[in-house]
Amino acid sequence: MADTKVAVVTAAGSGIGEACARRLNEEGYTPVLLSRSGSAVDVANDLGGDGFEGSVTDPDDLAALVETTDERYGRIDAVVNNTGHPASGDLLEISDEEWHEGLDLVLLNTVRMARLVTPIMEEQGHGSIVNISTFSAFEPSSEFPVSSVLRAGLGSFTKLYADRYAASGIRMNTVQPGFVDSYDVDEETRERIPMGRPAQTAEIADAVAYLLSPASSYITGQNIRVDGGLTASV
Repeated sequence: MADTKVAVVTAAGSGIGEACARRLNEEGYTPVLLSRSGSAVDVANDLGGDGFEGSVTDPDDLAALVETTDERYGRIDAVVNNTGHPASGDLLEISDEEWHEGLDLVLLNTVRMARLVTPIMEEQGHGSIVNISTFSAFEPSSEFPVSSVLRAGLGSFTKLYADRYAASGIRMNTVQPGFVDSYDVDEETRERIPMGRPAQTAEIADAVAYLLSPASSYITGQNIRVDGGLTASV
């Protein structure tokens, strides 16, 4: 097992997370997957990896995931921090509880995972982490206020982490998807996208796989938009 590359992917039971798990498996990684519903167990069984039921918002679930992976394989080469979507609503109508839930879901999950995997990657002398963010992280959308605000923070954390651990051979980047076909996308939204369609989950997974690969060995601390041209450039 020591020569087998290992990738940990969260929220991997469906959608972008599942697509990333399958794409990385094609690249030779053994996938270790987590999902709240437990469907990641089925995906992992299909791919010859390991699956766990748990939540990215629970520090104990994350710790068990990383500790079990390290004990079983003795390495963690790649991590994909994927999550669900936080609450939406009118900006000042969102409750404190919903803001705090969003913080756990889209930012602290990444901070906690980084605390767990960084010592392992430092000992290896290498590792790569990709955080799944959103197109609205730097061009905030009133449709997704909690996600916009907190994933802007995720971009800042990504840059700080990347700078801190670059010399240790550890990279961290984010992928910022636009609208994706794992959810219903109405015609009005499609018309806003220059490419005229939502992304396929496999297209997001391709970007993630690139950022985890040696082909991107000099890329760190970046926020890569994969949105079909939806957002403007500054």
